[in-house]
Amino acid sequence: MNGNHSHQLVQKLWNYCNILRDDGLSYGDYVEQLTYLLFLKMADEQSRPPFNKASAVPAGYDWPSLLARDGDELEIHYRHLLETLGKQKGMLGVIFRKAQNKIQDPAKLRRLIVDLIDKEQWSSLSADVKGDAYEGLLQKNAEDVKGGAGQYFTPRPLIAAIVDVMTPSPGQTICDPACGTGGFLLASHDYIAKHNALDRAQKKRLKSGTLFGVELVDSVARLCCMNLLLHGIGGNGTDEVPVEVRDALSSHGGRYYEMVLTNPPFGKKSSVTIVNEEGKAEKESLIVHRDDFWASTSNKQLNFLQHVFTLLKQHGHAAIVVPDNVLFEGGAGETVRRELLKQADVHTLLRLPTGIFYAQGVKANVLFFDRKPASEKAWTENLWIYDLRTNQHFTLKENPLKRADLDDFVTCYQSANRYQRKETERFKAFAYDDLLKRDKVNLDIFWLKDDSLEDSANLPAPEVIAAEIVEDLRAALEQFDMIAEDLKK
Repeated sequence: MNGNHSHQLVQKLWNYCNILRDDGLSYGDYVEQLTYLLFLKMADEQSRPPFNKASAVPAGYDWPSLLARDGDELEIHYRHLLETLGKQKGMLGVIFRKAQNKIQDPAKLRRLIVDLIDKEQWSSLSADVKGDAYEGLLQKNAEDVKGGAGQYFTPRPLIAAIVDVMTPSPGQTICDPACGTGGFLLASHDYIAKHNALDRAQKKRLKSGTLFGVELVDSVARLCCMNLLLHGIGGNGTDEVPVEVRDALSSHGGRYYEMVLTNPPFGKKSSVTIVNEEGKAEKESLIVHRDDFWASTSNKQLNFLQHVFTLLKQHGHAAIVVPDNVLFEGGAGETVRRELLKQADVHTLLRLPTGIFYAQGVKANVLFFDRKPASEKAWTENLWIYDLRTNQHFTLKENPLKRADLDDFVTCYQSANRYQRKETERFKAFAYDDLLKRDKVNLDIFWLKDDSLEDSANLPAPEVIAAEIVEDLRAALEQFDMIAEDLKK
């Protein structure tokens, strides 16, 4: 099935979204309703010839039960159906948990069911067409700034480059403990399928038993499951569910993986809002206490970094997106950096440019490390830092990050043999002993001259400068928020 068909499908789905937006539905609400209905339609298709699979959906709460109704009766039945399916086990439960109907007008609901979804044979569309159509919706949802879904969406070109240097292979188990809508899991799946001639057993294992995700938020977990299903991952909804819905940081989870790829949520503190005796809401920061962590802290990113280390098997590989504060913060931050450099081979740091994330005010990096067996001697010999930030100017709209912008990093990384790396203007090695001599083992290292400070002729376009100023102010506000929180205590 060609890309053209995928494009037409996205157009059709979008045009209908715009009609529903007039009724106050957000992109997120729309993608969610589509998810419920698509799941039911595909389960129905799979239960008929030529597939003839047993459906996980109980009779009377299935696709034909929606087609048979109209008007208020349809709306009442749909509400009841969502509630019933949300109590089921497995994939059904994950997709329908706490599901609600957001389409108030029964006529529009009927049109969505009969005209838009029932007319396509979704099961016979290639995974590329369905998957691309759905990814297109998720991307639009991320761009919808007011909805705030951007924090669950990592830029796809960045994911592609990370997976390209990590080279996942058949038989490895791969986990994303903050999987959002499933970008890393999908890219890993596609990489393994594309770069290997898989036999039947390996193909089956790739669909079920290779990819594992954890997501805290119900509504995001369902989008992730649907994204995986449409790409043909996770069986037919009855197998082991690839995504668990829980707080990844609260416990280890009991499984170890060969590879962990993740972009944990930004935002500084793990905190819960509690209502105190006077009825005022108070934020109480959650310090995570775990025996397998090196430091107890309420800094969520430091906790995710420690968590990722604990998830790896010996000689397992990790790539994790971390904000700048993880590189320089004292106290728990210093403890975590010292232990990580000692117990893992922390071999690469990619300094990311600003203006590439939908969640704004973020200065971030990707840290690459391998877990090693216990040893007297520290495992890290050299940390190689690639600076993709200095003199790089991206914005989400005018100049978005493209996969080609990361080509040089991927080449320098030398994933086939890291010992053949060569220093370049943007890529430098820093020895372990030198890192330890730095105040608080600060890894926030840069050496390139900022052109715009040297020469006003080198300034980027005014809208880019404006966007960068906004980013810097947002990042500063984040930091001030944290300081204010800490002073209150």
